[in-house]
Amino acid sequence: MRRAAAFFLCIPLLLAACGSDKKASPVTTAAAGRASGSTLPAAAPAGTTTYTGLARNHVDTKVDYPQTPPVGGPHNPVWQTCRFYDQPILNEHGVHSMEHGAVWITYRPDLPADQVAVLKAMEPGKGYLLISPYPGLPANVVATAWGKQLYLDSVSDPRLQQFVAYFEVGPQTPEQGVPCQGGTTVVASG
Repeated sequence: MRRAAAFFLCIPLLLAACGSDKKASPVTTAAAGRASGSTLPAAAPAGTTTYTGLARNHVDTKVDYPQTPPVGGPHNPVWQTCRFYDQPILNEHGVHSMEHGAVWITYRPDLPADQVAVLKAMEPGKGYLLISPYPGLPANVVATAWGKQLYLDSVSDPRLQQFVAYFEVGPQTPEQGVPCQGGTTVVASG
């Protein structure tokens, strides 16, 4: 009974934090709330770019993000359910999922089928992994987490797995412990 009461008392705090327009503050420990239960790798993969000063406010409009794909910033109040998508999703939903700790792996729509199959086999529905095609990417595959981004030529690059292991509900996550399931599954329209 006490646990249930404590749970329901925490819900408004989580919702209020998500709607904050304050800048994201990094979490110092990745152990709390890590989706995979794995230990944090020693370092982020080489080539990872860091972006700071990202707003976290909710908006009901389209956002013009400075990065492709976006690494954070204003986002829709509804997050994208973490899983594999075979169609592009809306940036504003993907950004919200990253605020919850998701790694968003985007790939060029013309990526060879065998590489897309590797991404699909990563079983994104079991954790905080969001995978979707993304027209106009600057690389074949781009791994993105809140404020972090890595360009890759192929899914076979070992840095992809390292990026996921390090940043999935990692130290950069503004909202540890908030779900990545139960959001929208809407895809972008043509």
